[in-house]
Amino acid sequence: MTARILVVDDIPANVKLLEVRLLAEYFEVLTAANGPEAIETCENGKVDVVLLDVMMPGMDGFEVCRRLKNDPATAHIPVVMITALDQVSDRIRGLEAGADDFLTKPVNDLQLMTRVKSLVRLKMLTDELRLRASTTRNIGIEELLSRKHDVDAVQPKILLIDERPSSSERIQRMLRGSAEVDVVADPQAGFFQAAEHGYECVLVSTAFAQYDPLRLCSQLRSLDRTRFLPIILLADVGEDERIIRGLELGINDYLIRPVDQQELTARLRTQVKRKRYNDELRASVAQTIEMAVTDGLTGLHNRRYLDSHLQTLVDRATARRRPLSIMITDLDRFKSINDTHGHDGGDDVLREFARRLRKNVRGIDLACRFGGEEFVVVMPDTDQQIAEKVAERIRAEIAQTPFAIGAAGKAIDVTVSVGVSSLRKTGDTVDDLMKRADVALYEAKSGGRNRVVARAA
Repeated sequence: MTARILVVDDIPANVKLLEVRLLAEYFEVLTAANGPEAIETCENGKVDVVLLDVMMPGMDGFEVCRRLKNDPATAHIPVVMITALDQVSDRIRGLEAGADDFLTKPVNDLQLMTRVKSLVRLKMLTDELRLRASTTRNIGIEELLSRKHDVDAVQPKILLIDERPSSSERIQRMLRGSAEVDVVADPQAGFFQAAEHGYECVLVSTAFAQYDPLRLCSQLRSLDRTRFLPIILLADVGEDERIIRGLELGINDYLIRPVDQQELTARLRTQVKRKRYNDELRASVAQTIEMAVTDGLTGLHNRRYLDSHLQTLVDRATARRRPLSIMITDLDRFKSINDTHGHDGGDDVLREFARRLRKNVRGIDLACRFGGEEFVVVMPDTDQQIAEKVAERIRAEIAQTPFAIGAAGKAIDVTVSVGVSSLRKTGDTVDDLMKRADVALYEAKSGGRNRVVARAA
């Protein structure tokens, strides 16, 4: 694993010490001697993790962290605050400034490296989501990144897996009013519950009498539904090796008992905030991809999707020696509908036609808006005779039932012409198939409209 780590400290010896440790693990290291220099480096260069000293003259680490996290361009960069201060209040102050973790000098080498590697993995995930988001159309990525993720606005739903009632009850009391907590004593039952419910974080105790808690963490990381679910380990003093191994397995954070209420709340808030941020990125990417292949007016697939998918369907039918048919429909005299009732009326007709079309085809059929008032339906495992019957059923329903348009629901008559073609057994291409359907549609239109014409296979 390689990454670019920024070390920020006003004491050169401290910088050199961390630099040597990181270079030994093959990380690329950048350095900054003060807060403004650190902020400029993050804004101008690709930084994967910031190791930030707290006690610096002028702008201290808390302020540097706050500014990085408040800037949409740098808010996604993990920040680890490193200081000689060891008071709980100092850790809480750092976490509330937006820090992803807080380490106390002298820093344990294994703890430092496992934490850095864990945060680098998290940063790589976020970078991948940001890249997908920024390369999709109309996603509003800057608006998304600048949005405030107030985890207090909606209480997070948390799962606590702990077999000791005294411990779980204490955690529940600490989180009362700041999170909705479900408790499970059995680790295997906890695994299934985490998989089946929409939790935003899982707290896993290490104090099981006859079960390895890291096995549970590993199982959560291996399941698709819980792969990105934040995990916080609740460990006892002296369990450093277990914590380090847990970080290597992919846990996100840990707390040492006795747990401080403010630190628990702050670390939980950090994990939930990051999860919601990444969830929004994923949802935005998925929505934008959906928009790219869906017609916004009718909800059917668009021509882009048809062009990319039809070849696959034809290849599959050819390889399996199965029939495949397509129909191209065209609403008759649609221009006169727009001219008479306006484009809003025309849109009402298109939406209703799409609804009726979807109702009259199977789930495996591919219905698309081809453009304007033309629609295409691809029907796998359907020969020409059956396809012609389906086309006739659609034509008849359109002609028999008037369309309601406008707020008043004015009824108007609409008809449709349909061209049908089927895949030939040998030597047929997508272009050939579409061309025959298009010619059949032309014959239907020129032959008086409101009819179905099927070209011989």
